[in-house]
Amino acid sequence: MGNLLYLIAIILIIGWALGFFFFSLGAFVHILLVFAIIAILFRLIRGEKVL
Repeated sequence: MGNLLYLIAIILIIGWALGFFFFSLGAFVHILLVFAIIAILFRLIRGEKVL
């Protein structure tokens, strides 16, 4: 389950970066970033390595 959260976080960060730099998706891009940060924080709180 932890690897899945990490994978989702990475995908969301990449999606946010692409949206921020190349597309004009508005608030949706920032929602992706928030979800990615939450997934990383859950991983840190559980005591697992992020990278």
